[in-house]
Amino acid sequence: MALGSAEKLEIVNKFGRKEGDTGSPEVQIALLSKRILDLTGHLKINKKDHSSRLGLLKLVGQRKRLLRYLKKTNFVKYSEVIKELSIRDK
Repeated sequence: MALGSAEKLEIVNKFGRKEGDTGSPEVQIALLSKRILDLTGHLKINKKDHSSRLGLLKLVGQRKRLLRYLKKTNFVKYSEVIKELSIRDK
C-alpha cells in the first residue's frame, strides 16, 4: 500500500515548487490524496479491515488540515490543487 519511489517522484515533480521539494503543502496534499485513493480501493475489497479504515480517517484529517492551511495562505494555489486532484470544496 505504500507509494513506490517512482510514483512519489512523479507527484513531487508535478506539484513541487522546485526540484526535490517534498515539504510544501501542495506536494503533501497530492501524496496524501494518492494514498487515500489506494486505501479506498483496498477497503472496497476488504470491508472488515478496520485498522486500515482508521488509518484512512487519519489521512483524510491530515489532508483536510493541510488544505485549510493552504487555503488560508495561498488561495490561488489551493484552487489549482483541488481542481487538479478533483477534491471537493465545501
